[in-house]
Amino acid sequence: MLLVRNLHCGYGSLGVVKGVSLHVADGEIVALIGANGAGKSTLLKAIAGLLAPWRGEVHIGGRNTTGEPAWRGVVHSVVLVPEGRQVFADMTVYENLVLGGFRNPDRRLLIEEVLRQFPRLQERAGQLAGTLSGGEQQMLAIGRALIAHPRLLLLDEPSLGLAPLVVRDVLRVIRRLRDDGVTVFLVEQNAVAALHIADRAYVLETGEVTLEGDARDLLHNPEVKRAYLGKGYKEVWE
Repeated sequence: MLLVRNLHCGYGSLGVVKGVSLHVADGEIVALIGANGAGKSTLLKAIAGLLAPWRGEVHIGGRNTTGEPAWRGVVHSVVLVPEGRQVFADMTVYENLVLGGFRNPDRRLLIEEVLRQFPRLQERAGQLAGTLSGGEQQMLAIGRALIAHPRLLLLDEPSLGLAPLVVRDVLRVIRRLRDDGVTVFLVEQNAVAALHIADRAYVLETGEVTLEGDARDLLHNPEVKRAYLGKGYKEVWE
C-alpha cells in the first residue's frame, strides 16, 4: 500500500529526513516511533504531499505519487489526520464530519456509520467541536478522516496530550479500523502505545531509520526499551 524509497526532504537548506526507506502492506498497522525532532512528522508530510521531497520516491497503492499535491492523495483515498487534531472548533461535530466527506456523494451514509462507531460523537453531534475533550476531538479527527473512505490512513501523534486511559480508547479505535480493512501508518512519539497495536514498526533517529521489525520484538528490544519505553511500562500497559 505504501512504499518509500531513499526519501530525502527538509525545510530550506535544512535536511530533516535523510534517505528513509520503508513499506506498509495492505491491511497492516505500521508504526514509526522516535524522539521529538527525529523527523517523523516531516516524513509524514512528504508522504501526504504537504512537503515536496528533495530526492527519493513515494508509491501509494502502486502509483508513484512523489511530489503530488495533497489533494491528489485524497482523490486516491489517502487521508492524513494531522498532529494536534485540528478540528474546526467553531463548527459542530456533525459539520466537521460533513466537511470530511465534501467530495463523497455517499457521505450521509458514511457519517451515520461513523456516528455508530463513535457513540460519544453521536451524543455530541450538535455540540461545537471546540468544547469537546481532547480525546473526543481526536476521535472526531479520525471520524472525519473516515468519511473520505480511506484505503490508507496516516496518523500523526494521535496520543499527543491525552491521558493514558484516553490513549487506550483511541488505540482500540485504530486497531478496529485495521480489522475493518483500513491500512494505517502511525507516527507516534509514545512508543509504548504504538508498539502495542502495530504489526510492524520502524525507529527513526535524526532522520534515519535505525531499527525495524515486528512490533512485539521491538517492544522487548533492549535498545528500544532503554531509549523509549522507560521503567514501569509493563505495569501500565500489560
